[in-house]
Amino acid sequence: MPSPEPVHVLSAGDPVAAFADAERRGRSIALPTSGTSGRPRTIVRSTDSWTRSFPALSELTGTTEDSRVWVPGPMTATMNLCAAVHSRWAGARLVDDLADATHTHLTPTALRHLLASGADLTGRHVVVAGDRIDAATRDRVHAAGGRLSHYYGAAELSFVAWGEHADALRPFPGVEVQARDGELWVRSPFVSEGYLEPDLELRTDDGWATVGDRGEVADGLVHVHGREGGITTAGATVNVADIERVLRPLAAGDLVVVGLPHPDLGEIVAAAVTDAGDVHRLPALAREVLTAAQRPRRWVHLDALPLTGNDKVARPAVRRALTRETR
Repeated sequence: MPSPEPVHVLSAGDPVAAFADAERRGRSIALPTSGTSGRPRTIVRSTDSWTRSFPALSELTGTTEDSRVWVPGPMTATMNLCAAVHSRWAGARLVDDLADATHTHLTPTALRHLLASGADLTGRHVVVAGDRIDAATRDRVHAAGGRLSHYYGAAELSFVAWGEHADALRPFPGVEVQARDGELWVRSPFVSEGYLEPDLELRTDDGWATVGDRGEVADGLVHVHGREGGITTAGATVNVADIERVLRPLAAGDLVVVGLPHPDLGEIVAAAVTDAGDVHRLPALAREVLTAAQRPRRWVHLDALPLTGNDKVARPAVRRALTRETR
């Protein structure tokens, strides 16, 4: 007998209630995500692949039935939906404003904006995911009176590692993490069932799974270096190859896409072109064919793309050149 169609909870008016209904009926849920590329992917997971992590999440965050949780981001983001579902599971109350909250779940960008606004975080536990958080940001949260927790995970894997900042991450309770040739692999009861799309398959090996993130595990710490070929901007990860595959046929000259550091967004997508006219012509075309996260925010003309000794584009040199040109 074929398995029942998973419940598409994000298309419901109340995704949190839809999750609870799927749990009662013993149905899997389907969660659309952009993944690491522009192609939409739909992740399928059992409801207990989330709820089994909730006792540990409650302990790590101190979430109880007396807690009040502010999740300002959209429920279309799996990290936000998971936070809201956990709050309901714990008996906590979701609130609409930081002033009423004891806990909040944010992206790094949202946290930086909150800190820049001078928000009072006294007594509040701030949970952040979606990109790296450094120790200096942790210190700013402490100075504002709050406590910071930072975690690394993926929509396919759920929680992987947890700590105060990106250089203090340890495996989430119940999760094993190992590095194989610089790639992070996870064994966990919280991993999804894979993708709804029949031509996509989650990479697995004897109970272990990976989404291709690079990193290392040493002295009990998980160091995440990001996805090879990916740019993480404002919490979204986009694939360089996918962007170039769309833009290159539209360019009059050569084109290469790189990520440039940004103090607020982590990185931004930038494009180097060898035809000066493309600087003015391609942005409008990019708006038509790329998602918002994929679109280059910087367009720079270079007379020629720097090459390696093997005549391949030297991306670090491109990145340095674009950094100089955009100062």
